[in-house]
Order: sequence, then C-alpha cells, then structure tokens
Amino acid sequence: MPPKVATKGKVRVEDVPLTTAQGLGSIIKSARDMMRKDKGLNGDLDRLPLLTWIMFLKFLDDLELQRLQEAKLANKRFRPAIEAPYRWRDWAAKIDGITGNELLAFINQDETILPDGTKGPGLFAYLRGLTSANGDDRRDVIATVFKGVDNRMKSGYLLRDVINKISGIHFTSSEELHTLGMLYESMLGDMRDAAGDSGEFYTPRAVVRLMVGLIDPQLGETVLDPASGTGGFLVEAFTHLAQQVRTVEERKVLQESSLSGCEPKSLPYLLCQMNLLLHGLDAPRIDPGNALRFKLSEIGEKERVDIVLTNPPFGGEEEKGIQGNFPEDRQTSETALLFLQLIMRRLHRSQTSAGRAARAAVVVPDGLLSQEGVGARIREVLVKDFNLHTIVRLPRSVFAPYTKSSTSILFFDTAKVTDVVWFYQIPVRPDVKEYTQRRPFLFEECAPLFEWWRNRAVCDRAWMVTADQLRAQEYSFGFSNPTSGSTSRFPEPKDLLHSLSGSVDVCVARLKDITELWGEIDSHRREWDLVPAHELLKPIERPVVVKSGVAYRLLAMSWYARGLYIKDTKDGSAIKGRLLYEVQEGDFVYNRLFAWKGSFAEVTADVAGCFVSNEFPCYRLENTRVSPGYLWAYFSQPDLWEAIERTSSGTTSTSRLRLKESKLAAMQIPLPPKPVQIQIAKIAESVRGLRSLLENVTKEAPSVADAILERACRKPL
Repeated sequence: MPPKVATKGKVRVEDVPLTTAQGLGSIIKSARDMMRKDKGLNGDLDRLPLLTWIMFLKFLDDLELQRLQEAKLANKRFRPAIEAPYRWRDWAAKIDGITGNELLAFINQDETILPDGTKGPGLFAYLRGLTSANGDDRRDVIATVFKGVDNRMKSGYLLRDVINKISGIHFTSSEELHTLGMLYESMLGDMRDAAGDSGEFYTPRAVVRLMVGLIDPQLGETVLDPASGTGGFLVEAFTHLAQQVRTVEERKVLQESSLSGCEPKSLPYLLCQMNLLLHGLDAPRIDPGNALRFKLSEIGEKERVDIVLTNPPFGGEEEKGIQGNFPEDRQTSETALLFLQLIMRRLHRSQTSAGRAARAAVVVPDGLLSQEGVGARIREVLVKDFNLHTIVRLPRSVFAPYTKSSTSILFFDTAKVTDVVWFYQIPVRPDVKEYTQRRPFLFEECAPLFEWWRNRAVCDRAWMVTADQLRAQEYSFGFSNPTSGSTSRFPEPKDLLHSLSGSVDVCVARLKDITELWGEIDSHRREWDLVPAHELLKPIERPVVVKSGVAYRLLAMSWYARGLYIKDTKDGSAIKGRLLYEVQEGDFVYNRLFAWKGSFAEVTADVAGCFVSNEFPCYRLENTRVSPGYLWAYFSQPDLWEAIERTSSGTTSTSRLRLKESKLAAMQIPLPPKPVQIQIAKIAESVRGLRSLLENVTKEAPSVADAILERACRKPL
C-alpha cells in the first residue's frame, strides 16, 4: 500500500490509501458492534439504515472533493451540493470533533449551534431543505433521502465512534468502491432478514441475475423497475450495461438516461440510492412516490420505457383512490395485478434503439396465474395485446425463509400478440428438499434454462400452450407439465397447499416478531401519564376559495386505520359552493362521521396538498412529548373506536354518528415514555403488514379447495 503523502489543507485522490476487503469488512463489523451497545437501536432494522446514511454523507463528501479537483483542473466553477459547515469534512472528519449531546443536537435539532459557533438549522433540517439548481438534481436526491431518515442513537459518544470508523472508508477508488459494493450487498442481505418485520421480501440475487441475463438490456435502451426496493434489479442492469461501454459518450448514456426506478418507502429508498451510488451510478433517478399513483390512461409515450425488470409487491392491498386509476373492469386491491397493468402500459410500442421489441420480466405469485374475475381479465389483455412468450416456474421455496409462496416469472414483449406460451419449470436442486437461508437458490442452477432459451424444445422441464388453449381455459396460466398427466387450470393441490402453508408460516413468524417488540410496554403501565388530547393536538384550518378552471384533488378516508386516498379530481366549476380545506404532510386528520370505525390518519407526502371537506377536522402535533407514530397507533385500535361509538352523538342507523371536536379534545390519551412510544409505533406498522398477509391467506385458501375438487373429478386422459 503506498504511503499517504502529507499536504497542507488539501486532499488528493492519489494520496488516499486503499482499504482491503478484509479491512473494509472489519470497519463495517466494528461500526455495527458499536451500534449494538446503543439503547435507542433495536436490531438491524434500526442499525443498517443509520449506518447507511452515515456512509451516504461520507460518500458524497469524497465525491464532491473529487469533482472539485476536476473542476479546478478544467478551470470551471464548482458548486457543491452540500455547503459548509454541513459537509462531512466540517463536522465528522476530525476524530476529536463534536461528540456527545453536542453531536446529537447538531444532527437532530431543527435549530442548533453549528460546529463553527454560529446558529443555524441542524444537519437533518438543512439536508431536508436542499433544492436543486442549474439542472443538477443531486440536491433534490439528498433532500428526498433525508426526509425519511432519523437518528435513533441515544449516545452521542457511541455515534462519534461509529462516525470515526466510517471515516476510514475512502470512496475515491474504483477498486475500493467495488469491494465496498460487495460488502454492502451482504449488508442488504441482513437488511432483508430483518425486513421480515416489515413485510418486505427482497428478490434473491440469483433470480435477479437470471431475469437480467434473459432480458439482456442493450446500451441505449431504457430500463425501469417500478418497485425498486433496495435496487437489486437496477444494480444488476447497470453492471450488465457497463460491460458494453466503450466511449465517453456511451458512458454518458449509461449514467444519464439508462436506468430509473420508483420506491415510495423511505427506508428502501435510502438503501436503493446508496446501493446504486456504490456501484457507480452518479445520480440515481429514483422516484420516491407510489408508481401506481398516476391514471393509467394518462401515461403517454414520454413515460414509456424499453425494458421493465421488477418483482412487484404481492399480497398487499391498495386504496380505492389508487384502484380508481385503472379501468373500471380491472380494478382490484391486489397490488401485483395493478403493477402488471402498469408495466404493460409503460412499455414502448415501437422498436428500441437496439432494434428489439420493448420487453418485460415480472415476478408474480402463482396464485395470480389462475385467479378468476379481474385476474382473468388482466391476463386476457396480456395475451391479446402482448407477446407472452415464456412463463418460468421458479422452484418452490426460492424466497424462503421470508415466504414459501410459489412464484413464476412472466416474460413478454410488444413484438406481436401471443400465439404460443412456453412454460419452463426450474426444479429444486437435488441436494435440498427446499431452499433455506443457508442453502439458497444458486445462479448456477439456471444454466439449463439459458441453454434451452436459445434452442427451445419440449422436454421434461418445458412444455407449450397455444393461445387457443388459453382462451378455452379462460386465460388461466395454471397449466401443469403434460408429462405429469395434468391439464388442470390450477397448480397441483400440493403446490397450492405448500404456498398456503408458507403464507401461514410467514404470518406466524410475523406474529412472533411482533411479540418480541413488546419489550418494556407492559412494565410500569400504571405510571403512564394521561394527557388531554387538546394538549397534544392543535386545530388547524386552511380553507380555500373554490375557483373554476382549477383542478382539486379530493380526499376520502378508509375505515379501520387504512388511511387517506385520492377519491376524485374535479374542476372547481363542478364543486362551487363547497367548503374545502387543504392538508399538508404531517397533519393529523379524522372523519367526524366514521371515527367510530377507525377513520383516523396522518397525512403522508403522496396526498399532501390535496383537499378535504369540513367533515375532516385537521390538527398539528403541539407537544414534543408525543411521537406521531404512537399517536397514529393509539387511534388505530378497536377498543378506542368502541369508546368513541359510545360517546358520539347521533345514531349508526342513520350514519350520522359524529365525534365532535370537543369530545376529541377532552379525550385522555395515555402517554408512555418516548422509547415505549417508538416500540408501540413499530408494532402498529408491523400489524398493518400482518393484516395484509392474513387477508392474502384468505384469498389463497379457496384455490386450494377448487384444485382438490378439480383433481378429484378430472376426466381420464
């Protein structure tokens, strides 16, 4: 390793020593061990995001130093994304820099004393307020990343130790970045393990490599993942495309116009940004909103792409407002079916720059392959309007231990309409009964599929179904391999049962995870304060004068703590005379008429700036003693709804049972210590995911019964 050359006040790229893979691994492990000592962090679900935002800021500072030197050499002006004294080198780089409560105040508080002695916004407050300029969207990326980030470490001294460790990583060498990228992928594996608490099942690396390899993106083609998660598909696509780069112009194409994604959850969004940055994408274009929020009919040519690679969430449930963005006869709460329609709409109809058809590879649960009703209508569109040429059946338990649901990959393009669909079944590896964390699905198991893909023929793993056969079976994709003697519309009962039992296992595991979060909640419960709601919530009104020619997005609220959704968009001329109020992110809103059914919600970023009627009183948190997440959790529990029903005026039979503001203001809300509030908020978030999983089990169960009956009554061949 070359020695570091001392310089006065200057850092040159060539002066920075490289860190070996062993050294990087040691740094990351030491930092994580330090975080385990902090009482504010519970598991990797807390530790890894914190480690990520610290690494994110160090990476940005190293990158900006490098760009500053390049600008000086080119005699150009350089404007940094982050100004002093908020740059890493200003507050974090010195080993004996600010620490303890002073460090926590600098990071966490809205206003604080800065390291240079002046008064100003705290670090997070500053970063969240950044806006882009001169076409450089890096500031917008930083602001969006830190809107969803907080610092849960309680010890400023431990935090300083972690920062000092991360200072030992140097993001200025491609070799070191490559090594760190590989380490970061292993960290994301840990994140995936912890994410079972949040219902996030990330795609195994072998499946990602399989899909990217078969789709084979070409430089100049545009690639989209509308459900990016931590960026696995985009990273693999970037790596695949980078191997094709030969010139400076081609590198510019790769960096600026090849990849895009969408991830609405703040934690995966942060992880995705960091993952892509570490793998060499300078300014990732990841939309932080819900990809399903746009009307399908309004997605035009400029929003279309050449390739979609994705594993959309399945088993989830979308609100009525999201469902309203889709054709009336194809509206459903099933997230995967909505994403499938979105993907079809987002594909170009003309050839790509590589002279190929626009194409997609999409992971779906096997339950959707034969679902009737809306599912059948969506599959009919896929067959009639696209070329669904291949369905790859993945081995059972490929997503284990996170879910045992059976899954398939749909491969389709815009070259023509479907005439023949090829099915290919990847068997479970002979040395395992099912895949586990220690014995995962391996990319090497896909080698026979790649060979078959180039020279297709019917064999013990592959079979073919015509469009006429699909039509005769009402567009069910649940065809079994003919060599097994089955022509069922459903997968085999044992496979469906395996999928169902896997879902039940996930529910049980989630319930166990939730009970482990209980911690100190029950201890000292009698000592919790009872605080009147009016001390915590400040009424706020933002009335608007309705004008013709202005479009107003009108909100409704689901029952049972499901939240707000956009019900309709209307011109002011159609709603003149109505009293509307604007809501902003962080507002707390309830529906007077249906408070007894749990119609309470916090306003999230995707519905901020929309409007509610005068039946929706709006509040802001007035007291720092209460956590917004805890308040939402408290108003999400059925016991409270029953109390509201008993004390509200009116009758349920006339649907005029109202919770008046005076009644809400007088409510006595139990207020545990802040750490307990955070634990309760985590439980509430996990319960939302558990509810979706349980609902998915009830959807899967009838398919098992139908498959058994059909198998029992099957005609002889």
